Amino acid sequence: MTPVRRQYLKIKEAYRDSIVLFRMGDFYETFDDDARLVARELDITLTSRNLGKNLRVPMAGVPAVAVESYLARLVKKGHQVALCEQLSDPALSKGLVDRDVVRVVTPGTVFEDSLLDQRANNYLAAVTAQGEQAGLAYADITTGEFAAAQMPAAQLPLELSRIAPAETLVSPPAMSLLPDSADVGNADDAGNIPAAAPDSREAPWRLTPADAAPFEPETAAARLLAHFRIHTLESFGCEDLPLAVSAAGAIIDYLERTRPSAGDGFGARVQLNHLSVYSAQQYMALDARARRNLELFQGGRGEQRELSLLAALDRTRTVLGARLLRRWLGQPLLDLTALERRLDAVESFYRDGITRSAAAAALSDVPDLERIMGRVTAGTVAPRELLALKTGLDALPELRQRVTDLGLHWLQSDLPPAPEVTGLIEAALRPEPSGAVGDGNVIRPGFSPEIDQLKDASANARQYIAGLERKERERTGIRSLKVGYNQVFGYYIEVSKANTAALPPDYIRRQTLTNAERYIVPELKEYESLALTARERLAEAETEVYRRVCAQVAESAAAIARAAAAIAQADVFCGLAQAAVDHNYVRPVVDHGPEIRIREGRHPVVERVLPPGRYVPNDVELSRDARVLVLTGPNMAGKSTYIRQAALITLMAQTGSFVPAAEAHIGLVDRIFTRVGLQDDLATGQSTFMVEMVETAAILNQATPRSLVILDEIGRGTSTYDGLSIARSVIEHLHNDPRLGCKTLFATHYHELTQLAATLPGVRNYRVAVTEEGSDVVFLHRILPGGADRSYGVHVARLAGLPPGVVNRAWEVLADLESQADGRRKRANPATRQPPSQQLALFAPGPSLADTVRALDVPNMTPLEALNKLYELQEEANREGYI
Repeated sequence: MTPVRRQYLKIKEAYRDSIVLFRMGDFYETFDDDARLVARELDITLTSRNLGKNLRVPMAGVPAVAVESYLARLVKKGHQVALCEQLSDPALSKGLVDRDVVRVVTPGTVFEDSLLDQRANNYLAAVTAQGEQAGLAYADITTGEFAAAQMPAAQLPLELSRIAPAETLVSPPAMSLLPDSADVGNADDAGNIPAAAPDSREAPWRLTPADAAPFEPETAAARLLAHFRIHTLESFGCEDLPLAVSAAGAIIDYLERTRPSAGDGFGARVQLNHLSVYSAQQYMALDARARRNLELFQGGRGEQRELSLLAALDRTRTVLGARLLRRWLGQPLLDLTALERRLDAVESFYRDGITRSAAAAALSDVPDLERIMGRVTAGTVAPRELLALKTGLDALPELRQRVTDLGLHWLQSDLPPAPEVTGLIEAALRPEPSGAVGDGNVIRPGFSPEIDQLKDASANARQYIAGLERKERERTGIRSLKVGYNQVFGYYIEVSKANTAALPPDYIRRQTLTNAERYIVPELKEYESLALTARERLAEAETEVYRRVCAQVAESAAAIARAAAAIAQADVFCGLAQAAVDHNYVRPVVDHGPEIRIREGRHPVVERVLPPGRYVPNDVELSRDARVLVLTGPNMAGKSTYIRQAALITLMAQTGSFVPAAEAHIGLVDRIFTRVGLQDDLATGQSTFMVEMVETAAILNQATPRSLVILDEIGRGTSTYDGLSIARSVIEHLHNDPRLGCKTLFATHYHELTQLAATLPGVRNYRVAVTEEGSDVVFLHRILPGGADRSYGVHVARLAGLPPGVVNRAWEVLADLESQADGRRKRANPATRQPPSQQLALFAPGPSLADTVRALDVPNMTPLEALNKLYELQEEANREGYI
């Protein structure tokens, strides 16, 4: 076995769970099973090489200059990669080159631009649990965001779904809380599916099982104290949250283990310089279904960002603001004070167009300060990125002035100028650095006397060598003499063989060619040594000076992080104000009341894709007295748009945005539930109807009186009577259950459900207005009080392009079914029924209606049971002809 083979195996043993990219010259090589895997995943050639006696080893390699693109592909496929670098110069090493792993790249720890979405965070999360409580922490090492919380274990999947981490470290006790897919087999004997069970389609997280040791409370707390260099966790407010501390400590441990070259964890400590402790109760809960059904981040059939709420509102000028807006839309506020402050800030920008334009211009010069600082502390920042950092910090005084003009003093305090950092970068770097650090073209002349001296020495030596050819031609009289250089012999003087007799005695032969001889002279070697030594020393000096500059900039990481956060907020406020101006939004009134009143509301996405003036606005009125709106009407008429726009306006208001309406009064809702669309989950054996029922069950189990529920066509996936029965029962439960009573928008084709308004005081009927012009139907998209009596499904089928024969046959079948239904209604009408026969029944009659009423245990019935029994008696009375 060769020494390099033994070296590789020793390193691979320490990183058995990772693909080891082993640096060998200009390539990163993989061996054995890693090579087979990499060749398959990257579609590159699998080769082999002798690495010992009778030992031929599979190999697959990628060029070092293109390693980022290959890393991106491996990480996106869910692999973690250990980068093993050459730690000593091969040209200076005697024997085997020193190598070791300098970094383990995982989905949650990447910071290369090519591996990241610039407009979204890349989170690493950690979760643990004990009993009924769970701890969660998450961090984005590219921006420095670090947060932790402790919550009921049942809420953990929902919070993880909101964060959508790229990678999640899971302690052994928490594994059972986060299965990769929910199985209906988890139901209990009564058929109840646990409300907290995540759906396989709603679980984007990548789980990384972790050892229990880093999650031990004492170990985790000690690691956090060492990381932040503090003596107590009280300043973070987590001293009484042991599970949150455990999760946060596990993240620090993981980052230090994936960056072994960072030694004591200095890189991680600077990047994560503050821990924010929060409560999940501060934010509206939005599960993955709600985000998808409301099309918050992607919309349309192709899941396009352009058709999402985010795209409708995003007028940000920086990626800092774009990421913050995305976070805010995913976690609307429940804190009225914080919400009013956001709305006040948006209104300030909204009312002052001149200041808004000036602020937008200043924001346009701000780069991604958070991720640039992440690369500064990681030691991978490029000189041009440092100059971009300076440009962004130079914009702070102008932005601070504009924020001050608007009276946002709480935001102004986090936007102090940074003259020390900008002055340092200005003094240290050339305005247009070229080449790599070490080439001598990065550090500004005059900043480092040592670099200036080395550059002068190197330039003088190169100048001498450049003039040597002319000088030696004159001395020897040989016109064809030339000076050259190669990596084997260094500088040399080449003379044709016909002229060798005329050479001076101080010429020393070094190499013989076919038609020429190569020589050196002592003076040439002296200057060659000076030039090469100066070049090497210059590379070392410039690299060292550049690192010192980066270290000095990194000392201001905390202040720059605060400034970046303030810039992001100012950008979001300015952008939301611009969206409000562009689309005629208004400031909502938000309070803790039970009502949602929207006058002339509009769907923020749909109105953007329609021609101007084509969207028909509608009102929404939800209150204690009208908490369930049953909306009937045909397909394509706008029922789904109406119920979703009510939810989106509510969500926008609780995000801090103005809303598309003439007027809006929003009582804070703790959660928005949605059951929209037809979907199946074949991988877990769930039919369309089963998925619908599972999602409906989750809503009924988890909603509260402060929730907003939108339900679209419950009961479509089964027979008409089954579906109607389920839909009616769901409405009654939402209306009657004292634990619920939530605000509900229920769109349906079942016209029979409009009867509920006569028996349930909190139900109101609404319909979509339709006009008929001969055989044509015109959908007015106007929502009016009252129920619809037709669905117009065949009309919609014709509009969709079904063949005329199919449409005509559908009309015939519909007419036949309607005539049969009319016959049944006539038979049920007492005026048309024959008197009952007086002959004796073959069997004894069942209990009479009066007997049934007398048998009721009224004092012990719940209100819901009483209403249901009353409904059954009414139906029985109809059948018997009493009413």
